[in-house]
Amino acid sequence: QLQASGGGLVQAGGSLRLSCATSGRTLSNNGMGWFRQAAGKEREFVATIDWSGGTTSYADSVKGRSTISRDRAKNTVILQMNNLKPEDTAVYYCAAALFGGPSDWPRNYRYWGQGTQVTVSS
Repeated sequence: QLQASGGGLVQAGGSLRLSCATSGRTLSNNGMGWFRQAAGKEREFVATIDWSGGTTSYADSVKGRSTISRDRAKNTVILQMNNLKPEDTAVYYCAAALFGGPSDWPRNYRYWGQGTQVTVSS
């Protein structure tokens, strides 16, 4: 029900725009989040947005370099990532929360996309 796209290979300092589209079910009233998992590491929070798009929160590691936004009419959530660093390399997952608010806790998320690979070369 969640399809993440937009990943790829980029040089350090570059930008990527990750997109998460929903299908089969409207999630316009759910909080949404992006998480990432690097090889050999635990999944970690990246960014979250509430149902209205009015409240956002970011991990310290991406704060100031990333922007999460949503288009409720299109059931799409965007993660714009700028000034990418090699440590941003990971599989990025979008997820829909159990409720309308934002959350940085993975257990608050019910639906998960399949992930999109982001690789940043130095």
